[in-house]
Amino acid sequence: MNIIQKKMPVDSSSRHPVYIIRFLLLVDGVLGMGFACNSSVRATAADAPARPNVIIVMADDLGIGDISPTNADCKIKTPHLQRLADEGLTFLDAHTPSSVCTPTRYGLLTGRYNWRSRLSRGVLKGTSEHLIPADRPTLGHLMKSAGYHTAMIGKWHLGWDWTKNGKDIDFSKPVANGPDINGFDQYYGHCGSLDMPPYVWVDTGMPTSVPVREEGATKEDSRYGWYRKGPIGQDFEINQVLPHLFDKSMAYVNERAEAAKSGKPFFLYLPLPAPHTPIVPVPPFKDASGINPYADFVHQVDHHMGELMATLVKAGVDDNTLVVFTSDNGCSNQANFEVLAEHDHHPSAGYRGHKADIYEGGHRVPLIIRWPGKVAVGQKTDAIACLTDIYTTLQSITGQPRESRGGEDGFDLSPLFQDLAAAPRDTLISHSISGNFAIRRGPWKLCLAHGSGGWSSPKEVDAKKQGLPPIQLFNLDDDKAEQTNLVDENPDKVEELLALLKQQVDNGRCTPGTELDNDRVVTISSEPAKR
Repeated sequence: MNIIQKKMPVDSSSRHPVYIIRFLLLVDGVLGMGFACNSSVRATAADAPARPNVIIVMADDLGIGDISPTNADCKIKTPHLQRLADEGLTFLDAHTPSSVCTPTRYGLLTGRYNWRSRLSRGVLKGTSEHLIPADRPTLGHLMKSAGYHTAMIGKWHLGWDWTKNGKDIDFSKPVANGPDINGFDQYYGHCGSLDMPPYVWVDTGMPTSVPVREEGATKEDSRYGWYRKGPIGQDFEINQVLPHLFDKSMAYVNERAEAAKSGKPFFLYLPLPAPHTPIVPVPPFKDASGINPYADFVHQVDHHMGELMATLVKAGVDDNTLVVFTSDNGCSNQANFEVLAEHDHHPSAGYRGHKADIYEGGHRVPLIIRWPGKVAVGQKTDAIACLTDIYTTLQSITGQPRESRGGEDGFDLSPLFQDLAAAPRDTLISHSISGNFAIRRGPWKLCLAHGSGGWSSPKEVDAKKQGLPPIQLFNLDDDKAEQTNLVDENPDKVEELLALLKQQVDNGRCTPGTELDNDRVVTISSEPAKR
């Protein structure tokens, strides 16, 4: 197989009673009814201020089959996300730019495919240095330039620079190059995944606690709730992280509501740590699904989304707030697929593979957009979408011109808000944890991998031993489970898609515009990318 390269430029814990109260309120409908669609009180498109508040909520390791809006056969109760979908637009062919978390976060925030950056494969750690340089356009910068107050609350996982004494982190000192250099006025979160130390909150550059002990749990200790041992702050409680972040987010909405109603909108990026490991649902959600802790945790995420939406209503900003809900990749095998299957629940909803894979289950995810008076209510679309499109869509909504940098790989989804026949994009590049590529045009998908390119069977090592071909071609209209490799029958389609992939890599963008450089040498082959 030919190797294609694009060269880089030379110069370059005792909250359970509160939960029970919240749960009962939701059961009684007091909170749940808060964001039900009511055309009699909704602002019309003409009444609404020009710039909506924007909240992007990104779940962690939530599969397309794990919520009812994108899977009619879902066995986990997700009534609040269903209500969100009933009042907005649901994408059934939406994708993350990568099948793992750090690179997807890069793609969402920059509107640029992650493999163009220095991160060629894998994810960062909780101690990794910052990935996105200050001069790289991001959603934070974009929204600030449109007059928004910007905040990030949650799981960053894009690196920041801890102050160190030798190799040891000095938690009494500020961190540098956090989300603030990427356009966020304020931020509150942790650096890596919730199973990656250090377990320390950082509030707009300053750790909130100096750890005096280490904590962790092995897989032998907890099949679902394990997390790596490391320093933990006194104010950091693993099983309270999810509700804590929603509490912080709801407080932010309340703090910014009056300014928003006076013409100073807010932008909140809320990347969740759930339902990723450690899978730690708390009462009354623990055991509530009747399936397993993973299903309980998804149910808990849904509950908190109900609370957040109710907060928008109570704060008086619901009518002019655009809410996006999505996930960073497909479901992880830590969810225990065998147990879920016993209950006839399938996180990938019939698509092949899961988190980390180049197959659809690795990167096809839920995407729901709700914006009263602006987005068609209760509709679904089969249009191809990628999370890199969020950048360009918000650029359009806020009336900002396209620039040569920023959103290089993003298309404007807003035409779909009222016209489901619109098709902003017909191509898509996907990327696995090992750096394997896939290129899609319409229903045709070409995978440059012998196997899954990730964690599902066959892994690349096993696929090579089995003598499987280095390229796989599928027609998703006829074969959503990607079972029949059509490479031999369609050599012209293979050449067409390879040429398209080369073009989009070489151009430094997949949208029209000035040709740009990638940050590194990008190699296209069926071999895993090298760091």
